[in-house]
Amino acid sequence: MPHVIIIGCGFGGLAAARELADANVDVTMIDRSNHHLFQPLLYQVATAGLSAPAISAPIRSILASQRNVTSLMAAVSNIDTTRKAVALEDGSEIAYDYLIVAAGSTHSYFGHDEWASLAPGLKTLEDAFDIRRRILMAFEYAEREDDPVRRDEWLTFTVIGAGATGVEMAGTLIEIARHTLRGEFRRIDPQQARVVLLEGSDRVLAAYPPDLSEKARKQLGKLGVDVRTGSRVIDIDGECVRYTDKDGEQRLASRTVIWSAGVAASPLGKSLNVPLDRAGRVVVGSDLSIPGHHEIFVIGDLAAAISDGKPVPGVSPAAKQMGRVAARNIVNRIAGRPLEGFVYRDYGSLATIGRKAAVAMVGKLKFSGYPAWLFWLFVHVYFLIGFRNRLLVMSDWAWAYLTFKRSARVISSAIDTPPDKPHDEASTQ
Repeated sequence: MPHVIIIGCGFGGLAAARELADANVDVTMIDRSNHHLFQPLLYQVATAGLSAPAISAPIRSILASQRNVTSLMAAVSNIDTTRKAVALEDGSEIAYDYLIVAAGSTHSYFGHDEWASLAPGLKTLEDAFDIRRRILMAFEYAEREDDPVRRDEWLTFTVIGAGATGVEMAGTLIEIARHTLRGEFRRIDPQQARVVLLEGSDRVLAAYPPDLSEKARKQLGKLGVDVRTGSRVIDIDGECVRYTDKDGEQRLASRTVIWSAGVAASPLGKSLNVPLDRAGRVVVGSDLSIPGHHEIFVIGDLAAAISDGKPVPGVSPAAKQMGRVAARNIVNRIAGRPLEGFVYRDYGSLATIGRKAAVAMVGKLKFSGYPAWLFWLFVHVYFLIGFRNRLLVMSDWAWAYLTFKRSARVISSAIDTPPDKPHDEASTQ
């Protein structure tokens, strides 16, 4: 039978595998991790609202009943389009007849990769664990700090980028400070913590209509987030963020910085040796195949696809739709039938800002506040993988709503010394 390799078990890759369930093909799913991740709720893991198993599931478990799928946990290092082979990082190769590349995207620091260790982005569970630890340890360091200036630095959290992830992260951070940690510390008042949201453009949620964007900004301000638009970051170090705005260069003292300002396509796209757009995404045809290789399909965040004359956004519904179309086109090509053109169906956009605060756009309908927040809850629970995950998320959210408490606040690593404090000085306090 024809051999189909799918690289990446995100939304697009998983949708493609499921679409091929009844096809007369052998499918090999390759992913560098052993789990499928529901990325829209990843920030909830980073902010201690949900545990990792609530938004993830083992790939082998998800595809166990699909007998024509073999799952491999491995990292792909290269694609040889001439020999039709996928090379893994251990040096081995796997031949294919058809290939679906759904490798996704990574963080983009716009040429400043040195900022990555100081301002982590959020793409994987490992990123979420790192950010969660930084957030919780910032309060612990502040509790141990005698110098009021350095204490304020630890209690100032900066989120760079006011897209959906940045807005959701900022709103949740202020809730942690104002409600979750209230009364738990003796030397500091967590409610005095500041959350600053920096955005280079002139408004938050730039992909949304201006009226919804303005409502989101007002809701953030009402929660207590300091929103600073027109602020372009020029430098980040261990103690501050420097940026420029209409008043010139500014310095913001902050020791916990989270990056949500940009993404870049997976570098795996370069190995296909086909045209890329400015963001490094692979330019695909209307059937999602690449030029000169009609057996290779690229989907999801890695694909620069056009539908009805407009670029397809890098969102999970688009990735799912691409995955299904790519899979059907493989079946069509095997059967000698005409290929299906990809047409993106936009079912709307949602962004939560905080408790009872969100914005939503479904077709021509736009709404915000509590109704949008309830709609956001329903949609995200509905699209989670498996009944167990839905039950976990609903129970954790219900508990958090009633008590303001967050259940995933355990820090597993050993106690360490604040970054700028000598070990012998810290040990005497």
